[in-house]
Amino acid sequence: MKANKNSSRGRQEGKKSTPLNRKSPKKEFKKIKEAPKSDESSGIRLNKYIANSGVCSRREADTYIEHGSVEVNGKLVTEMGYKVQPNDTVKFDGTSITPEQKKYVLLNKPKNYITTMDDDRGRKTVMELIANASKERIYPVGRLDRNTTGLLLFTNDGDLAKKLTHPKHNVRKLYHASLDKKLDLRDLEKLRGEVIIEGRKVFIDAVSYVDGQPKSEIGIEIHSGRNRIVRKIFEHLGYKVNKLDRVIFAELTKKNLPRGRWRELTNLEVTNLQMMK
Repeated sequence: MKANKNSSRGRQEGKKSTPLNRKSPKKEFKKIKEAPKSDESSGIRLNKYIANSGVCSRREADTYIEHGSVEVNGKLVTEMGYKVQPNDTVKFDGTSITPEQKKYVLLNKPKNYITTMDDDRGRKTVMELIANASKERIYPVGRLDRNTTGLLLFTNDGDLAKKLTHPKHNVRKLYHASLDKKLDLRDLEKLRGEVIIEGRKVFIDAVSYVDGQPKSEIGIEIHSGRNRIVRKIFEHLGYKVNKLDRVIFAELTKKNLPRGRWRELTNLEVTNLQMMK
């Protein structure tokens, strides 16, 4: 699963992925001459402090710091390398933030739940399923559509979430697709070549019949994060996906995790995810 996709450090990206964002970063701001001094020999870098608070990734935090969204002890701080001391008070867009314990929760998502924090149409969301999983506010990494089942990771680790959703990190995603009819061998071979969906090439890392199952049961490995992309791939060839299940995500599996249940990642699993290149 090799792909490359440019990552934007722009203001717009930070705005979209920042849960505590109350307003857009200010285009203009007045620098305070008497900004607090930081002790370079101790403390934690401001961007890391913000990321550890579950606001956004470190890279996104740099953008918000630069554009005047962060105060320390009541003073505006725009210095990238500023270090926060244990007794400092940090505010992001006027809201106090503090580093929280990192949580990593894996859910085996059932059908008819949408991947969103809440829904104004009253539909069931994945957040209902992990409501008791963590005292910290955790967020889904990526998404599965309403009718897709399988593995979905939640965390408040902004840096790791960013890493797992960026194609350049080659995050493995393996799906089991159940089609409305047998997949013709010629069509299977087409999926092993160049596939163009909606005018854009899709990189399929592996595809095959599921061993011991009818020819309508297909395993497909892909790293694209495009919406409903697996369903669109098969629809492109004239097949309908009746069931779609994500069985592997970033080397995490559904082993001993029943549908609708969640579990915390082990320390080893977290370390392996953090070590991914």
